[in-house]
Amino acid sequence: MLVKWIRCTVVDRRGFERGQRKWAGLLGEPGFRGQGGGWSRARPGVVHLFAFWETRAFYDSFMARSHDRLAAAQAGTYKDAQVRLFEHRFDVKVGFRPQFTDADVVRFAHCRVHEERVEHFVLMQEKVWNPAMAGSPGMLRGVFGEAPGPEFLVLSMWNSEAEHGKYRQDRVERLGLRAQTEADVAAITGDVVQMEQAWTV
Repeated sequence: MLVKWIRCTVVDRRGFERGQRKWAGLLGEPGFRGQGGGWSRARPGVVHLFAFWETRAFYDSFMARSHDRLAAAQAGTYKDAQVRLFEHRFDVKVGFRPQFTDADVVRFAHCRVHEERVEHFVLMQEKVWNPAMAGSPGMLRGVFGEAPGPEFLVLSMWNSEAEHGKYRQDRVERLGLRAQTEADVAAITGDVVQMEQAWTV
């Protein structure tokens, strides 16, 4: 499965939201699995969107055929668009499916990892972070993806911001020390995204 992460800064909120509804046209696309997103809780005007495709070939075919027609509705409503693609490595909690309707917030971390520490980083994700997240109340499901760089995306869906906040407060620092995250990671950015259900496809 291919995971696409889009980040942009919205300059015309009403126009952007109107255009976002046009992405319902994705539903007929071969290989399309789901899309959702919302507003950054920390950065005003910043939007994060996540789309899922069965394979890179299906995604490339969509980009060559239908993408520009769907995107035209949002022209001029945003700036600074950044797009990253990740290959699914494994689920965070079993049985991931790209469904957003039950999620209040999505938390993601984008990590650039030192080349010589990739193996350790992936192992710690499996042995330390995943079990901790999977066992946290309110954590619904998630996905761990990889891109050349080496870069990784850790995405988790939560049924409430309050439950995610408790997990962050109680466990993240301790888990980070145990997993030696600081030694593995060259750079990390992340955000908490308030989901907009009207944008879910």
